[in-house]
Amino acid sequence: METKATTKYFAELIGTFVLVFMGTGSAVIAGGHIGFAGIAFTFGLAVLVMVYAIGPISGCHINPAITIAMLVAGKISVKDTVGYIIAQVIGAILASALLLVIVKGLPGYDIAANGLGQDGYGIHSPDKYSLQSGLITEIVLTFIFLIVIFGATAKNAAPGFAGVAIGLALVIIHLVGIPVTGVSVNPARSIGPALMVGGDALSQLWLFIVAPIAGGIIAAVVWKMLGKE
Repeated sequence: METKATTKYFAELIGTFVLVFMGTGSAVIAGGHIGFAGIAFTFGLAVLVMVYAIGPISGCHINPAITIAMLVAGKISVKDTVGYIIAQVIGAILASALLLVIVKGLPGYDIAANGLGQDGYGIHSPDKYSLQSGLITEIVLTFIFLIVIFGATAKNAAPGFAGVAIGLALVIIHLVGIPVTGVSVNPARSIGPALMVGGDALSQLWLFIVAPIAGGIIAAVVWKMLGKE
């Protein structure tokens, strides 16, 4: 029996909420205790568990770049693409809003000074990497992420292990990319915190929408060229 569209969209909302709340939450709440490696594993593990939780319902995209790449690859309809992306962005915004409510309970917390796990380049990059470095990094890391996703979910892939491969891919992506931009590879993940923080986070948001989508589209085209389906 086919899953209703609204059910799939709601699953995407929940999945994106969990990813953004746990991932950016690990940076804002626990970053000083667990460091970059801990944040990287939190993002990866969040995706891993949600693949098994909502994957059977919606495919667990929880990322507009993945959804658009799947559209280019012919694996999802335009209608579902729009529904998925709207749900993903709403889930990310809700996660960031709730996280902000929580961290405001920390004495001395200031959103302008402490942020909310938003991505950035230049003076807002963790290690002050340039716009060019951030753009290239986000495109390449999203490309790698999508190639892993296409391979792990292919018909001839080992059954039951997609979540492990995808989750670990996101871990290694974050281990390399956090110093450069904080790592997006997911427009929804970047939109949520940027809307809460405002200012430069919003003015730099375009990169974290354009670059992941570009990387995902490139991966979809390359995967089709490989003829693996």
